[in-house]
Amino acid sequence: MNAPLRLSDFSLVIFDWAGTMVDFGCRAPVEALLTAFRHHGVALEEKTARADMGKAKDAHVRALLARAEVAAAWRAAQGAAPDEADVARLMGDLGPLMRDAAGQAARLIPGAAATVADLRRAGLKIASSTGYTREMMQPVLARAAAQGYSPDHLVCAGETLEGRPSPLMIYKACADLGIWPLSRVIKVDDAEAGIAEGRAAGCFTIGLAASGNGLGLSESEYLALVPEDRDRRLAPVRAALLAAGADRVVDTVADIPSIFDAN
Repeated sequence: MNAPLRLSDFSLVIFDWAGTMVDFGCRAPVEALLTAFRHHGVALEEKTARADMGKAKDAHVRALLARAEVAAAWRAAQGAAPDEADVARLMGDLGPLMRDAAGQAARLIPGAAATVADLRRAGLKIASSTGYTREMMQPVLARAAAQGYSPDHLVCAGETLEGRPSPLMIYKACADLGIWPLSRVIKVDDAEAGIAEGRAAGCFTIGLAASGNGLGLSESEYLALVPEDRDRRLAPVRAALLAAGADRVVDTVADIPSIFDAN
């Protein structure tokens, strides 16, 4: 049985973005990746595109090109094995694609703003991190702010020497905000790489199963599932987040206050 938790035991919550606070189903980065690879003659499967979600986008692209089936498709389409020049070409395509897709998908996940308000009333600071670059994040930040969510801090891909699953983005947020020890930090993420990041930093980690990359459904698709199908499809997602190191797994960010003792 899980021990009761108190918000007073924590000082900071670090939220991911796509699939966690915005973009139910983490659709935007997948659509951008599929489009970028298609421009170069390679048809990615959605499952493949989602496999390394949460990493910085250049690291994600490298991981995709390292897969045997993707490398073979790239060679067939381009006449040579993929290399760093191809990573650069794909990233050149992904910049505007990700920016546009992320901005369009930046509707807050239901309950996100209310959860943040609850945490702030309890005295916690709110930080955020993402596999998007800062340029990609500009329309997301603007749309989120218009809906009532503006975190105290943001770390983007490329702003630390390594991204997820290394803990460096968490370390940067804590150093900038003056938060220590790391045991007083909560990391919230829908992707296994983000949970592993929190685990590596020594944070308390919360995984989100329904709204994120593991399930990959839009909000309307998710709500249309009958309860039995919903539970069946969520079970492996929850298991994967727990295996990655999550201390707790809930469905969406709206469920986070229920984890903590009211006293």
